Amino acid sequence: MSPLNQLLAQLGGVQSAGFILVLARVSPLFAIAPLFSSRQIPLRVRTVVACALAVGLAPIAMHGQHLPNDVLALFGLVLKELLVGLAFALSISLLFAAVTTAGSLLDMLVGFSFGSIVDPLSGNQSAVLTQLYGLVALAVFVVIDGLSWVVGGLARTFELVPLTAAPDIASLATGVVATFTTIFASALEVAAPVLLACVITDVAFGVVTRVVPQLNVFAVGFPIKVVVGLLVVGASLPFVSGWISDQLQLSVAQALQTIKLA
Repeated sequence: MSPLNQLLAQLGGVQSAGFILVLARVSPLFAIAPLFSSRQIPLRVRTVVACALAVGLAPIAMHGQHLPNDVLALFGLVLKELLVGLAFALSISLLFAAVTTAGSLLDMLVGFSFGSIVDPLSGNQSAVLTQLYGLVALAVFVVIDGLSWVVGGLARTFELVPLTAAPDIASLATGVVATFTTIFASALEVAAPVLLACVITDVAFGVVTRVVPQLNVFAVGFPIKVVVGLLVVGASLPFVSGWISDQLQLSVAQALQTIKLA
């Protein structure tokens, strides 16, 4: 084999190994991250987009890196890349999990949880407000160009944890767990106005029941509670949209901070 062919073969092997490592870090984004993992997007399309994104990020990730030729070493690097990509994707998806959790709490409180239907975005059964909050979060994500935020943050991870570097798994797991524990608190922040309005409505009907025991509170209270809940949901959605926009930027920053500490 001529020296030119040897050089081409070596470069081809290095480029292929770099592409596989970058694809391993990108793949979790298309498995669990919002919009990227939507079931409305066919699997073949997601695969093509993931490969295209890996091709675009490969030159950035491979800059100044010397990849090993050993198969076992490359396999270990692939596992490491999967863990880093999973930590980043989880930090982004937990924001949407908090929003849908808020919708589930309100569905249970208002009474919409009795009529669960299939969510076209996730394929799971969910009630009306859960789907509404999920769609609002997705719409805000698209409007504020969240795709650029997420892809830019993913590209930044290759500077914080290069392809050949080994992060501290304990610090990585600690950061992800710390983000995971904030889901319920974030859900309460989103649902707080409607939650407070429904609690006040329940207290008011409790007082009315004590004053007028003959009143059928279940027949009268349920539709009024639904109306109050929907009115407050409509009034609070602009504030929820602003909260989602701020938290998306914060989620990307926290994900990068977690990877940086690891």
